[in-house]
Amino acid sequence: MSTVQGARARARTEITAAIKDEARKQLAAEGAAKLSLRAVARELGMVSSALYRYFPSRDDLLTALIVDAYDAVGEAAERALAQAAPADAPAERWVAVCRAVRTWALAHPHEYALIYGSPVPGYTAPEATIGPASRVGLVLIGIVRDAHQARGIAVPRLAPELRGEGERMAAEFAPGLPPAVGPALPPAVGPALVAAWAQLFGLISFELFGQFHRVVEERDVFFAHAAAGLAASVGLVLPGE
Repeated sequence: MSTVQGARARARTEITAAIKDEARKQLAAEGAAKLSLRAVARELGMVSSALYRYFPSRDDLLTALIVDAYDAVGEAAERALAQAAPADAPAERWVAVCRAVRTWALAHPHEYALIYGSPVPGYTAPEATIGPASRVGLVLIGIVRDAHQARGIAVPRLAPELRGEGERMAAEFAPGLPPAVGPALPPAVGPALVAAWAQLFGLISFELFGQFHRVVEERDVFFAHAAAGLAASVGLVLPGE
């Protein structure tokens, strides 16, 4: 790459970052539904036609912000797992990941609301958001899968009418492994994982959006307790329990 091309690439990266930063300010002030490319351009001292060269539409800018938010919370979850001590039990790893997700959400409430709050009218998330949106779930699935392969888990109960769905989920979450590696997840684990994933973000949303006001005072302790309960619901048990 020539010096001129490198300078242009750096300038584009810097302007793209500035556009996103200003858009995040608008999210905080007005909400995603009122995000406006013209308003972003005006605040940055750009003409709107120049901004369209970076983001052709409001939906393109929203998608970039959504992907960034999913990637950020996913990185927080992955980092928490990577930093867990080798001696930590799977349930302790699970709780550490859940706490990291909550910490990120409390530090970035408007970005959390963008991805886990009310849908933006007129916006349909494209396929490009699927991978980033899966990162937290994949971390949690990985903890359970590794525990199952290493020492086994306390397999949760499964209603007979959910067995087919459970088998499908287990095949998708942990496809068949060679006997030397270990078995795939039991069918009962799939629905339990999906329920725990939904409950994790329900807990965070209740706290972030004010439903715990005058209900839960010791928020940190309560969340850790609830996260441990979610771990148990998927077959992970904390030491001593």
